[in-house]
Amino acid sequence: MNYDYDIVVVGGGPGGYVAAIRAAQLGKKVAIIEKESLGGVCLNWGCIPTKSLLKNAYVLDLVKNASKYGIDIPSFTVDWTKVVKRSRNIAKRLSKGIEYLMKKNKIDHFYGIAILKDSNSISIKSSDDSINMITSDYIVIATGTKQRNLPNLTIDHKQIISSKEAMVLDNIPKRMTIIGAGAIGVEFAHLYNAFGCNVTLVEAQENILPNEDLEISSELQTLFSKRKINIITNKLVDKVIKNKKTIKLHLGKDVIETDIVLVAVGVSGNIFDLGLEKLNIKTDGNFILTNKHMQSNVSNIYAIGDVSGPPLLAHVASAEGIEAVEHICGIKNKGIYYDNIPACTYCEPEIASVGLTEKVAKEKGYEIKVGKFPFRALGKSLADGSHEGFVKTIYDAKYGELLGCHIIGNNASNLISEIAIARTLETTYHEILKTIHPHPTLSEAIQESTGVALDEAIHI
Repeated sequence: MNYDYDIVVVGGGPGGYVAAIRAAQLGKKVAIIEKESLGGVCLNWGCIPTKSLLKNAYVLDLVKNASKYGIDIPSFTVDWTKVVKRSRNIAKRLSKGIEYLMKKNKIDHFYGIAILKDSNSISIKSSDDSINMITSDYIVIATGTKQRNLPNLTIDHKQIISSKEAMVLDNIPKRMTIIGAGAIGVEFAHLYNAFGCNVTLVEAQENILPNEDLEISSELQTLFSKRKINIITNKLVDKVIKNKKTIKLHLGKDVIETDIVLVAVGVSGNIFDLGLEKLNIKTDGNFILTNKHMQSNVSNIYAIGDVSGPPLLAHVASAEGIEAVEHICGIKNKGIYYDNIPACTYCEPEIASVGLTEKVAKEKGYEIKVGKFPFRALGKSLADGSHEGFVKTIYDAKYGELLGCHIIGNNASNLISEIAIARTLETTYHEILKTIHPHPTLSEAIQESTGVALDEAIHI
């Protein structure tokens, strides 16, 4: 049959727009459908604008502590409106950049809400309620996730907010309670604490950042506590009492009175009202089930990014978009190696990890060698004035395989790529230890921690 397009991508986030560009590079006629701004949540309301806000927090901290560098700044003011405006301008600029890439690659861009009518037909409802129908040989679903309300904590966008509202508050609240101490909760806790807000961080599990190595989580909790961030773990919100200006949260015997509650947990795949039921596309827990090539049980329909389930990371979505399109085009790949995906948290200090934690490595039966090197023993860290944290490397004692690396410290998100590449190349401790790292750099801590693991440490 002659279809309007070879591939139509539904959703313009970091998975969708990357998939569309790769398909165009491979000579396909492509369209992308997005109901809001290109770039999705990541570019418009997530990864990029939050990092802009966090950069402002970094600059503020630098100004507050400038005297330790021999620079006295006796007075300064914070213009929160300008802080927020800078973040929004960056998001708008990057979204415009994605629009340019669509034009450059001759990708047709439709604004509107997509509904799958059958396995090759999609209706697009525009903002003026007009309906457009297009057909395609293949469809790639990249619709991401949507915020989910927790019991007793229905988001009202005023007193009980999501991360989206947290990025554009009119003023810095005096008190904020954040429910959920994963990456999003931790980043906002750092942000608002830096700007003078009294922050309480609540986590249902035993540790903040519960997916990270325990030593990393414990180190961050210690640093946050020193900064007067109130941390409550292993507790759930039992009852919520909303008043005109404040909210009372009951957590067992504990009662917290706060001005704003930020809900930073609970998302589900954005699979609703897409027409999936009619096509009998299989789902599990509000996520679309796929094979290793991101193909659903309907052979010409693929799902990528957050809508296909964890890990819910932008860089995973982009990789899955490329995998899906290349599979459609007959390029043979092995699929995505999910055991080697870096995860980053952009608080201060940053946290980054890849591979197994110490606990999981032991549970899998490995006999391990562990090295830990503190940044305070590194010349570059001392020169930078940012010497909190450490690098932790985990090796298999029998074969020397690099099982995992966990970093808490300045520029951790950039350092972790060395480990990801090393693991892709099936590197052992020998290659890490014998690769000459430039001096003075932060990356020396990776080599040094390997030395610690093998009892060959030089600088500690």
